[in-house]
Amino acid sequence: MFPDRLLASISERRRTTPRAGFSLIELLIVIAIILVILTVALPKLNNAVRGARETGAVKAITTIHTAQVQFYSSYGRFAASMTELGPPASGAEGPSAAGLIERDLASGEKGGYKFTLAATPTGYTISAVPTQFGSSGSKTYFSDQGMGIHQHNGQEPATTSDPLIGETAPQQQSK
Repeated sequence: MFPDRLLASISERRRTTPRAGFSLIELLIVIAIILVILTVALPKLNNAVRGARETGAVKAITTIHTAQVQFYSSYGRFAASMTELGPPASGAEGPSAAGLIERDLASGEKGGYKFTLAATPTGYTISAVPTQFGSSGSKTYFSDQGMGIHQHNGQEPATTSDPLIGETAPQQQSK
């Protein structure tokens, strides 16, 4: 008789004690709230990431300028390519690979931007464009041996006619 009483006591306790846990409706409401928060937060996160990549591109251009000054003081000319500023594949550093910038920047791509360095008769030019316009960046950049960085808010590559960073209109050239 003892086991029958025990079973009756257990079944009576189940009826009187509320069940612990969540109902399906409660879980669906929580999931819906999380989805609403994500739809608000993700665009802001994407904008923050894009802004960070654009800032990284500007800092990389500044790094290239510094490397160009060091290259010029060592070899008497400006580097004509990113690989000349980068580390050597093997052997000692020299004018073909001076080891002044990191390997990833020397490859021409870093942080969602593609960097192009070209020699000119009086110096060099640097161009930075996003690898995927819109997601990795929404601005393009241009600079030269004058070290001013021009930005263009659009997909077209920036030029000297675009405003310098921090300005609203292009600088007027004196005649």
